[in-house]
Amino acid sequence: MTVTESRTWTDQERIELQRACVKEHLALENAHQKDRVLAETFATEGVFYDVVPGHAHMEGLEQVQDFYDALFATFPDIHIEITHQYDVVGCCILEGKVTGTHSAEFAGVPASGNFASFPFAAMYIFGDDPNKLIAERAYWDNDLLIRQFKGETAAVTDYPWDQGK
Repeated sequence: MTVTESRTWTDQERIELQRACVKEHLALENAHQKDRVLAETFATEGVFYDVVPGHAHMEGLEQVQDFYDALFATFPDIHIEITHQYDVVGCCILEGKVTGTHSAEFAGVPASGNFASFPFAAMYIFGDDPNKLIAERAYWDNDLLIRQFKGETAAVTDYPWDQGK
């Protein structure tokens, strides 16, 4: 048993540890450290990633790593800005926006070089250890994203819910 497996935490301690894990996770994504995202912020077993708009479920470390490889190929300059965060034991729920340059095929749309910006919400899910994620479940408007990739609409930069954060 590791120290974290044998330890018990108060609800407040769990939430603080979860928040720290998610903060590190996002910092690694924004620093484009894709190999470190999984290695440093995810558990080693029972891991999955759900992309709700694509009805995609990736199970296990290899499939989740494949998702991150595709994400960073699509947006090599990805930036994630958090506008709201809500925390309960076992889950951090975040809202924000993702920006980046469309640099690889996504959903059948070839790389366009277009800048894209879209709102998202994600649940960062924890198991017994509040220091390691077991899953992320992400939601966004795929139609808006694809229209930006195709140049049919400009990247959205201001959202009404961002006012006053």
